[in-house]
Amino acid sequence: MSAPAADPHGINFSWLVKLRWGAVAGQIVTVLAVSRGLHVLLPMGALLAVIAVEALSNVGCALVVMGGRPPREWWLVAVMAFDTLVLTALLSLSGGPFNPFSFLYLVQIALAAVVLRARFTWALVGLAMACSAVLFAVHRDLPLSHAQHMDLHVRGMWVAFAVAAGFIVYFLMRVTRALGERESDLQAAHHQAARQERLASLATLAAGAAHELATPLSTIALVAKELSRHLEARGADRETVEDARLIREQVERCREILEQMALDAGQSAGEGPVDVQVDDVVARSLRGLAEAPAIRVAVAPALLHAKVRLPPRALAQALHGILKNAQDASRAGDEVELSAAEEGGWLSFVVGDRGSGMPPEVLARAGEPFYTTKPPGRGMGLGLFLSRTLMERLGGRLRVESNAGRGTTVTLALPLG
Repeated sequence: MSAPAADPHGINFSWLVKLRWGAVAGQIVTVLAVSRGLHVLLPMGALLAVIAVEALSNVGCALVVMGGRPPREWWLVAVMAFDTLVLTALLSLSGGPFNPFSFLYLVQIALAAVVLRARFTWALVGLAMACSAVLFAVHRDLPLSHAQHMDLHVRGMWVAFAVAAGFIVYFLMRVTRALGERESDLQAAHHQAARQERLASLATLAAGAAHELATPLSTIALVAKELSRHLEARGADRETVEDARLIREQVERCREILEQMALDAGQSAGEGPVDVQVDDVVARSLRGLAEAPAIRVAVAPALLHAKVRLPPRALAQALHGILKNAQDASRAGDEVELSAAEEGGWLSFVVGDRGSGMPPEVLARAGEPFYTTKPPGRGMGLGLFLSRTLMERLGGRLRVESNAGRGTTVTLALPLG
């Protein structure tokens, strides 16, 4: 149920279209500023015609992006090669190699290094070098004196340097940001894989424990049963007979706990989504919980009876564990609140208590397997771990918010559909 990976070529192509619109606007502003502001005679018709061809080509690229068709890498190569030729044409019409904006070839090369593989980048480097060499032979000189030409060249070099520096820094920052996001994704995937590995180990441990302890537990149950009958036949006092029955009940409870651990850890994650009402999920999650502290269900009737497609048993088990933790953390007389909401294609369950909350150091470890602050015999520290792992397997997420002295709120969000 995880989202499909984004196509990097599609992202780069869409990004390139936006950059090209910026380039078209910058070229128009530059041509008008040099012609009108500096009173330099330029072939305006030819320059604007080249810019118009570039703009029309970008309209076609934008239509490709809007059409949703996945672009291929050679499309990027072709567009960037075309832009190199466009830049060459503009420079040829406005001074050739003497035009300070020939520095912008470096921007094309930097852009290629960001979005293309090495061989295509080197190919564009070769094309840029060839086009720059052609400018020495084919160009239109500007009608300026040597002094005017040098003054314009120096000022233009400063502008070209600023533009190139800005673009290159932007490209590098984009790469750094993308690498940071990728590193975060890899760390998240690593943590999730580690949790899945611990979950598999837990399932194996629980199944092995259930198997190994089955025989001694059965023996204890059988002996306790015979002892109970023997005591009743001998007319033993009622308290002694009840103790023997209690032994049998606790042995049976041990077997159920082991079986449930194996079931929770290993089978729920493979459950497929089905159409189910939200109130059914809520009812399942409340089964087996203590009557106090009371649990107040605050779900809108329209949502309570709505049908959603999700794995009901897995979600109910995750919610059950969170509710049990909330009850354990609540003080006498307090209520635990369970609410639900649907927004933006996500179904969220929120469980809140008014207990003592968790300090930051405890909150940081919440969800680790076998980590618990409960007294011995009250829990094994697996409820939150299993709930988080199940939600991740289902494409959802679990968020814990807690402040010492102000209670804890746990949100389980699951994508619908």
